[in-house]
Amino acid sequence: MLFDVTRSDLVDIFGEDRIATVPATAFPPATADTEGARLLQTVGVPTGTLLLRPPDEHDGLLPLVQDVVCIEDFEDFEDFEDAAEGAADWPVIGWLLNAHLALDPVSGKVYAVDPDEETVIELHADVSSLVQVTLRLQRLLEEFTFSGDEDEEEADFERLDGEVDRIREETSSIDPLPFQDDETVWSVVGDEIAMGQRFKGNSPVARSLYG
Repeated sequence: MLFDVTRSDLVDIFGEDRIATVPATAFPPATADTEGARLLQTVGVPTGTLLLRPPDEHDGLLPLVQDVVCIEDFEDFEDFEDAAEGAADWPVIGWLLNAHLALDPVSGKVYAVDPDEETVIELHADVSSLVQVTLRLQRLLEEFTFSGDEDEEEADFERLDGEVDRIREETSSIDPLPFQDDETVWSVVGDEIAMGQRFKGNSPVARSLYG
């Protein structure tokens, strides 16, 4: 694992009821015991910005990439020669913005598959990176506070932007994929947070900005 992530770390911050997991039975048999799948089963991710995919209510399984997109339409898959042959059978583990998140059980990487843009990119080098980025941005959304002073609002936004930049930089020093350019889904989420978006109505920032 690139990042040391534990269930207790998440529970200490978000509480048990805010942690989503995926049952082992939802994964294809050959995938269920891989490191990435085990992390999603035992550690999970905080709910909010990232949504884990619930198993199908009929067969209890996660959908596969071939179930949610037509791979033939995605020229980008050709860029991943080692993975492309098995990409149709990658389990889809969640959504982020308009992208399906798919786990390659062989490499352990997480891919963002965008059906609208017909693009696929490497988003995380492993699932621990997915958990870490989700944890840090979700924690920022819930804990960051504005001063409440209108005269300090610009400084508050600069401080918020600095916190988002720090997450980008510290993540990229270990895994450059989540924020590899301005177009990744995590880069877009980070920009939205820095602009004061994505804060829930009961969060400190929302209360400061909107009363």
